Amino acid sequence: MKKSLPAEVSGVRFTVLSVQHLFAMFGATILVPILTGLDPAVALFTSGAGTLLFHLVTGGKVPAYLGSSFAFIAPIIAAREGYGIAAALGGCVIAGLVYLAGSALVRVAGPESIARLLPPVVVGPVIIVIGLILAGAARIMSEGDMLTAMVTLGIAIAVAIYAKGFFKIIPILLGIGGGYLFALARGLVDFSTVAGAAWISLPRFVTPAFHPAAISLIAPVAIATMVEHVGDVLVIGRTVGKNFTTEPGLHRTLLGDGLATSLAGLLGGPPNTTYGENIGVLAITGVYNPAIIRLAAVLALSLSFVGKLGALIGTIPDQVMGGICVLLFGMIASVGVRTLVENRVDLANVRNLVIASTILVVGIGKLPFHFGVLAFEGVGPAAIIGIILNQVLPNADSQNSAVGKGKKEAAAGRDLPKGRRGKV
Repeated sequence: MKKSLPAEVSGVRFTVLSVQHLFAMFGATILVPILTGLDPAVALFTSGAGTLLFHLVTGGKVPAYLGSSFAFIAPIIAAREGYGIAAALGGCVIAGLVYLAGSALVRVAGPESIARLLPPVVVGPVIIVIGLILAGAARIMSEGDMLTAMVTLGIAIAVAIYAKGFFKIIPILLGIGGGYLFALARGLVDFSTVAGAAWISLPRFVTPAFHPAAISLIAPVAIATMVEHVGDVLVIGRTVGKNFTTEPGLHRTLLGDGLATSLAGLLGGPPNTTYGENIGVLAITGVYNPAIIRLAAVLALSLSFVGKLGALIGTIPDQVMGGICVLLFGMIASVGVRTLVENRVDLANVRNLVIASTILVVGIGKLPFHFGVLAFEGVGPAAIIGIILNQVLPNADSQNSAVGKGKKEAAAGRDLPKGRRGKV
C-alpha cells in the first residue's frame, strides 16, 4: 500500500502530519513532569527545543522526536525529596554529559565495533522488548473505559487499512479525533482545566544546582538509557530503511540526545529520549520526512506558551491515548520481528534461541539489577546481557550484523517493500 505523498504536498497537509506527531507524544511528555513535580509547560518547551537541537547535531537526517524520559522518574523523585528540585535538575544536566562521554567512545571505537556487538539475533529481540515493554503503559491508559480505547483503536485501524489518499497517512490523528468524540459522548472529557488556564503564560523555568549526592542518584541512569537509545536508533533505521548508526553516525545521535537532556536540565525540564510513540507513527504511516518532526517540535515550543490550548489537548482521556498506543507500540515490536525474519535468524539454532529468549524475558519481565543504590531494569539490562551472550557463546555460523546489513540493504533499496518508502 503506497503511503508516500507528492513532493509538492501542501503546507496544510504537512502541518497536519506534524500535528499527528505532536498528539502522539503529548500525553507521555507532560506525564513525566506531573509525576516528578516539574512544570509540564517547561517539559513541552524542552522537548521541542531538544528535538530541534538533536536534528541540528544529526544534520536533520534522523526522523526522531525527543520527549520526556520515563527512566528518570524514580531517581528524580528521590533526588527532589532528598535535595530539592534544583539539585535533581543538576543531576539531569550531568546525565546528559554522560551521553557525551558515550558519544566520544563510540566515535573512537568506530561503527564497526558497534556492528560486531549488534548482530540481528541481538537487535531483533531488543526492538521487540522496546515495543512490548511499553504494552503495560497502553494497558494502564486503557483501563477505566476499555470500550473507548477499543473504539479509538478500531477507528485508527480502519483508516490505516481502508482510507484513501491523504487520510490514509493520518490514522493516528483521525483515531484520536474519533476516540475523543466518542469519549465526549460518554462523559469522559473534563474541560475544567481549560477554563482556569491562561491564554498566554511563561513556562516556569528553574535554574539547576549541582549536589554530588543528587548527581549520583540520577546521572548513572544514563548508562542504561544510552543502550535504549541505540535500540531506538536501530528501530528508526529499520523502519525507514536507512542505517543511522553510520550516517549521520551513532556518535552524533548520542551527542544530540545528550545535549538535549542537558539543555532540559538547565531549563527545568526532565531528561529527553527518542519517543516510541513517534516511531510508531513512522511505522504506521510510512511517512519519514524529518522536517515533519521539526515542525512538530516548533508546535510543541509554541504550545508551551499557550496555556488554554495546552490544557485543551490535555483533556484527551487516557483511554483514547491507550487505544492508540496499542497500535503504536505493537508496530515497534513488529519491526523487531521483521528484523529477525529479514535477516533469516535461525531460531532452531540453540545459541540463537538462548540469546533471543534471554533478552525477551529479562527485558519484558523487567528483571531488576541492583548496584548499590542504583537499580536497572527493562531494555538496558536486556540489551547488555544479549550483547554479552553473543560475545561469549560459540558461534560456528556467524551472521552479518544488523547495522552492517542495514547499510547494504538501504543502499540497494531493498530494506522496505516499495510501497512503504514514504516521503514528503
